[in-house]
Amino acid sequence: MTVRFRHADAVRAAYPELSAGALYAAGVGAPADTGPAAAVYTARAVARLAGAAEGEFPEVLAWRRAFSRMGVKPTQVRSASESLLRRLRKEGQLPRIHPLVDLCNAVSVAYAVPVAVLDVDRISGPLLEVRPAHGDETYTRFGGGDECPAPGEVTFVDSADRAHARRWTHRQSGHSAVGAGSGRVLVVTEAMHDGGADTVAEVLKTIEEEVASHWTATTTTAVLTPDAPEFVFG
Repeated sequence: MTVRFRHADAVRAAYPELSAGALYAAGVGAPADTGPAAAVYTARAVARLAGAAEGEFPEVLAWRRAFSRMGVKPTQVRSASESLLRRLRKEGQLPRIHPLVDLCNAVSVAYAVPVAVLDVDRISGPLLEVRPAHGDETYTRFGGGDECPAPGEVTFVDSADRAHARRWTHRQSGHSAVGAGSGRVLVVTEAMHDGGADTVAEVLKTIEEEVASHWTATTTTAVLTPDAPEFVFG
């Protein structure tokens, strides 16, 4: 089954500054050592953090403004990229989770924008849409147990009304988290800052090249715009 990924018209209308891109990869289940590559991108972020804290980055400030419009306090609920940068600044390293996730987290801090990685086989098609929640969707926490996103909260929702994120780019779902058995993934990167379209395109290019160098995988990518808002994958 193919799946259509898109941002709802309501989201694009409320956040016209949004830039987004997606990558689909099949064949990333084999073991791979992405540590050296991830270290290169992490070092880039460390060098930038030496000159300013993440809260001063225009990429981070743009997401804070978006979170404020969503009705959450941006210094209490942070975008995933800000959280990773904050952890990197305080601890000097990022957590090790999975070769592809580790790589994408490193790219995320290097470019200071969120990069989500979802297990495609845990997504119910034919539609995965970033939209305001109705409040009855099911979100699975990483630690186990389910909850519902707040009505109006932007999240990733599939055709089974399962929410694959909380507060948009704040936290992904444990249900579709990439693990040892994952072979097909959807990678989504989103930006809100001026120049975000260029950043998104560069992030997609970087991840596609790194996937090609570490796995024998098939990949497709797309930069999503109001005129071309959908990415069909699978």
